[in-house]
Amino acid sequence: MAASATAARPLAGASVPLPLSARRKLVRVALLPRAPPAVQGLSLGRPAQAQPSARGRSVRCLAALNPEMRATLDKVVGSNKVVLFMKGTKDFPQCGFSHTVVQILRSLDVPFETLDVLANEALRQGLKEYSSWPTFPQLYIDGEFFGGCDITVGIYAFSLPL
Repeated sequence: MAASATAARPLAGASVPLPLSARRKLVRVALLPRAPPAVQGLSLGRPAQAQPSARGRSVRCLAALNPEMRATLDKVVGSNKVVLFMKGTKDFPQCGFSHTVVQILRSLDVPFETLDVLANEALRQGLKEYSSWPTFPQLYIDGEFFGGCDITVGIYAFSLPL
């Protein structure tokens, strides 16, 4: 008899999606009315400062890459042989992909500088446009964009002796 009760109610206990008209509408809130000047938050070798919490809200940077940010990024990328824009720092990566690229550069004894994109939302959004690459880490060598983790791993694996 239990089998017939289950057959009569095949969706018993299953959740049924609400129609669109009955769903709550999500509201995005821009917490950054204007992008801070490009120079703020860019530092080589200095730990990131804590950002205020935006608990329960969506944060979206509304600023595109402005000329000041572009000039600053050109200067940073051009003044260092190898620059890694990553989540976290080389001593404390906040992302597995960033950690992988750091380990590859260290294994090759390459001196490199890092910038924490988590410390500055405007920097993170500006870099996506600057490099035309949507994800991090982003590796720059001799002033040119080299690639992300996947490209770095591929080139590193290809260069290993058999």
